[in-house]
Amino acid sequence: MLSFALINIFTSSVLYANDSIGYIATGGVEYIKNPNISMQKEDLFISKQQIRVDYDFKNLTNRNISENVLFPLPKVGSSRESDFAHTEALIKSFKVRVNQKPIDVSIHVRAFLLPLNQKGELDWKKASVDVTQELKKCGFSDQELMNPWTQKISEELISQRVFQCKQPRVQKLLKPYHQGDTIYWEAQIIYSWRQLFRANSVTHVQHQYQPLVGGSVYLDDEIAKDHCVDQSFKNALDKTENPHPPYMGLSYIVKTGANWAKPIGNFNMIIERNKNELVSLCWKGKIKKLNATQFNFSENNFMPSQDINIIFVPLLR
Repeated sequence: MLSFALINIFTSSVLYANDSIGYIATGGVEYIKNPNISMQKEDLFISKQQIRVDYDFKNLTNRNISENVLFPLPKVGSSRESDFAHTEALIKSFKVRVNQKPIDVSIHVRAFLLPLNQKGELDWKKASVDVTQELKKCGFSDQELMNPWTQKISEELISQRVFQCKQPRVQKLLKPYHQGDTIYWEAQIIYSWRQLFRANSVTHVQHQYQPLVGGSVYLDDEIAKDHCVDQSFKNALDKTENPHPPYMGLSYIVKTGANWAKPIGNFNMIIERNKNELVSLCWKGKIKKLNATQFNFSENNFMPSQDINIIFVPLLR
């Protein structure tokens, strides 16, 4: 997800996830493993302009199965320190088709505040705390909780309303703040739909959207190491006379694909870069270059054990 360090909100990649089965619980999203439905095929296309995924799901039983399918977007923070990405464009661009027909999806919004450490200070390193139900009890609507994504309401006004929420959990997490401070909080959007998987049949699901793309003006050694930048990548950078150039990054969660009955029958991934651009990621498996802008990984009986974290570096001279 986005970095929990306020000063680095826009320096890390943004995560997306494979479809998984589950339900919206009071405490957030719960995923379950379904032993009766297999993912026979997944075609994943990743670029900075679009993420597109095609799935074939097979119901292995002699009876129809109806399940909730979830697709969580990342948590987005309320503070914007740079021109990050068109968050609202992502919301509008998300589309789902089942067996080639478009379907309507439900939108669920979760809100989070930062936890406190033992000294009672904001802890930027731990996962944020879900306070959705508490804020809703204080009158917050889904549209208001979505504000880090849409930026339609001033954060000063939202902060005032959060201060006025007397729910004990909220008040405890607000202790480091003073009246009048702008509160840092996060929002997550989760798409869901009820899916019928017919007996002994294959259900085709496709979704696509315009991704959020993070980045920074400086590619430091730690980021390079985390994305397995190799010597050929460094050699290309040397020719630009800038070993620490700006970069863009995005991530995609693949491990939730293990929530199905069997390994993914056929997994096919294409990563697309722009011309005159370097791309790097850590990946267990051989990635082949298809052409000047596209790279491919394919594997049968694929059991996802790692997620995808990619950086893109334009070769500007």
